[in-house]
Amino acid sequence: MKAAMSYQKFPSMIIKEALAAKDPKVIKDGQRPGYRHAGVLLPLLVEGGLCKVLFTKRTDRVEHHKGQISFPGGAVDKRDASIEETVLRETYEEIGLSEKDIEILGRIDDALTVASNYVIHPFVGMVTSMDDLAINRAEVKRVIMVPLSLFHDGGSEKRQYSVKYEGVTYETAAYEYRGHKIWGASA
Repeated sequence: MKAAMSYQKFPSMIIKEALAAKDPKVIKDGQRPGYRHAGVLLPLLVEGGLCKVLFTKRTDRVEHHKGQISFPGGAVDKRDASIEETVLRETYEEIGLSEKDIEILGRIDDALTVASNYVIHPFVGMVTSMDDLAINRAEVKRVIMVPLSLFHDGGSEKRQYSVKYEGVTYETAAYEYRGHKIWGASA
């Protein structure tokens, strides 16, 4: 049991140090008029000896990004004291993982969503426990675990795709994993 625990901490230390060594590009209020702000969690976990990324497949009932593969997260509310608080609140609301289940490792560069006009503020976190996973079926159809190695240069299936979404065709980089297309800000 102790070997598994130390293995989980090892990748998180490496990732935390790498994130701390780089200042993320931040898009601030006023830089993108008409865009709303959202926080997302890029959740990592160790499963079967592999580092994986947890994605959600959104339902067709949500307001934005219907049926897409995404990270847990959502719009910043006035009641949120910080974007990190938004990330933790939304992750809990969507998949039941609370602050005690996640070790925030740092931030990566902000991104824009073309389809819905959001500035996405992504945080990277190590999921320390999946015991409380509880999917909100109104927002999330399923959870998908993807090996982190899929996204490494040289080992990936990243290609340019024409993705048709809500009547608009987007030319975008995307990854494919077991029939799931990961595109847009999530890619």
